[in-house]
Amino acid sequence: MSAFSSDLELDVYDVTGNGVQVDVATNILSGAVRLSVLWTQEIFLSADDAERVAQSLLNAAEHVRRFGPQAD
Repeated sequence: MSAFSSDLELDVYDVTGNGVQVDVATNILSGAVRLSVLWTQEIFLSADDAERVAQSLLNAAEHVRRFGPQAD
């Protein structure tokens, strides 16, 4: 049995369509956050680092939406 609990609502795949999926999970024993790129590698983050990564992702998404190519 795993100590990790994944965010079951997160449904994010690699944009190239190669089937690689992102998984975010918390370790219910240690409180660590795991960000995984499934079938390749994973990284473990403290709660503070997870917030930093999340904020960075939000900032990047905002930047792309504002300055990147516009979807039709």
